[in-house]
Order: sequence, then C-alpha cells, then structure tokens
Amino acid sequence: MRLDLTLTIKEPVTRVALQNILIVAGTPAERANLESRLIAFGYQIAGVVSSVHAALTATVPREPDLAMLISAMPGETSGIAVDDLQRRWKCAVVVLVSAVEETRARAAETRHPFECIAEPFTERELRTGIELATLKYDQMRTVREMEDRYFANSIDMLCFLDFNGYFKRLNPAWEHTLGFTREELMSRPFIEFVHPDDRERTLQQNALVRGGGQALAFENRYLCKDGSYRWFLWNATPDSSQRVIYSMARDITVRKQAQEEREQLVLQLQCALAEVKRLQEILPICSYCKRIRDDGNDWHTVESYISMHTSSLFSHGICPSCLATELEAKLGSISAD
Repeated sequence: MRLDLTLTIKEPVTRVALQNILIVAGTPAERANLESRLIAFGYQIAGVVSSVHAALTATVPREPDLAMLISAMPGETSGIAVDDLQRRWKCAVVVLVSAVEETRARAAETRHPFECIAEPFTERELRTGIELATLKYDQMRTVREMEDRYFANSIDMLCFLDFNGYFKRLNPAWEHTLGFTREELMSRPFIEFVHPDDRERTLQQNALVRGGGQALAFENRYLCKDGSYRWFLWNATPDSSQRVIYSMARDITVRKQAQEEREQLVLQLQCALAEVKRLQEILPICSYCKRIRDDGNDWHTVESYISMHTSSLFSHGICPSCLATELEAKLGSISAD
C-alpha cells in the first residue's frame, strides 16, 4: 500500500529546532518526498535506508535523534520493528501509516513507546508527533534505567529466559551465587545447570509457564562451578509476545540444610523416645512370688496387673508340664500314703 506523505499546510511554516531524523522503509518516492519536506521544516536528515533490516546494520553520517518509519505493512507496527530500532539507535520512533492502518497502529502504540501519525498530516501534527515520540522514549529510558539499577543491585537472582531454553539476561547475583560468569550461563541451555534429579519436573514447570501459567515457589537445584549444588526458590511469569519468561530465584540452600538438620534431629528424638518407651516396658517382677511392681511401688499378681493395664480376661487351666510335675506328683504322693 502506497502512502501519501503530502503535508496539509493549515498554518504558516515555522522553523523548528534542529533534530536528526533517520528515514526508514517506504518506496524510494516516499522516502524522497518525506526527506524534502522534513528538510523544509528545519529538520536534519541523519540517513535514509530502505528497510528496518538495513537500519539495523547501516552506518549513517549522523547519529539519529529519532527514526521515522514509513509503514504500509501491519507487521511493521507490531512493535517488534520499533523495539529493534530503539535498541540499535537508542532513539525515539515515529511510525507513518495510511489511514486504513491507523486503528491497528494505534493498538500497537499502547503497548510500545512510539508515536503514530496517519496521513494526511499537518506540520503541527508532525511536530507534535515527534515531540510525543521523544517524550515517550525518554520516559521509557528512565524506567529502563531504574530497572537496570534494580536488576544490577538485586540480591535475588533475576533472569530473562528465552522460550528456546537459553538465558537472555542475568543479573550479577548469578555470578556471585554459582561462580559461573553470565556469559558461561547464557552459552548453554539452562537445563544443563539443573541437578539431574530435578530436570524432568523443571522441564514440566517450564512448559507450564510457556503455556501461560506461572511458577510460584518452585524449588530445584543448580550447579555451581565448584561442582556443588545450591537450592533455588523460583517465581516466574511469561511474556508470550516477546517469547520470554521473567523469573526471580532466591538461594534457599541454608534454609534447606537447616530443614534437613531439623528432620534428622526429629528422627533422632523419635528413636530416643521409642527406646525410652521400650525401657519402660521392662516390668520389675519378684524372683520368688512373681508379683509385679507398679509405678506406685505396689506389688500385684500377674493376673491383676495385666487386668488393670489391659482389657484381657483370664481363664485358668493346667499346662502339661505342671500337670506332670505338680498335679500328678501330688496325686501320686497321696496314693502312696
């Protein structure tokens, strides 16, 4: 779709402060038309390139203060091109669109810091658009600088994990905790640093987050450069539009060690209590009368002691041994008499 870049003049032309503008994309005629009009309104041209890709690799005579993207394609206003231009040139971006693409461009404008201008536009609309784009970019840069300071100084480990499984950005806390440099950590798939016993459930959690879920208080172990492992507690959320997972990890190794020590101590106490209970089950019994002594130092027959401490009932009989040694012996003695 060809853009009509004619400026509708509704007021006298006034000169504005010099600003270097990089013209990006559009047809040769559109680029030439826009260049001549920007010069007429007092702007300087930092360079003219045929595409976003060319703008990312080109060397221009002047560093641009602003990139002006001539966009006739919906994909150009998705924000990706804007983000690429801002990262490359560290400048504000204005997107010029046709009237039919204005609605789509405005929707992208709410998610990305650029200003959209639809044709036909006046000189005032052009100047206002440039000023607004510059203001948006300055605000975004201020926020990012604050984020960078927080990112750099955070005690917790912060990271951007690409959907393809590689770290895109790590803060210095990773180096302090694991001993690897950030370059080493970003050069290999993240899963290679996870303890082998934790990898399967870590990949399951990663797939869940990539699908739109969140990781809340997820625990796993990460490899240190010295060969040891440390426990991490994770919170993570995805950004599907950028295909990245934003994560924060906290080193909980000391807490896990303390927990294991407590569990060992509880186990030892349970064993000790079981031993005490076993010792308490040893009953003092008289060697002669076979009575049992209770906790109150009273002596009871075996039958009465068991009846007091259990629900057992007794029936009396004679075992074969006693029958031979006691009853038959006595009966034999009586017969002899």
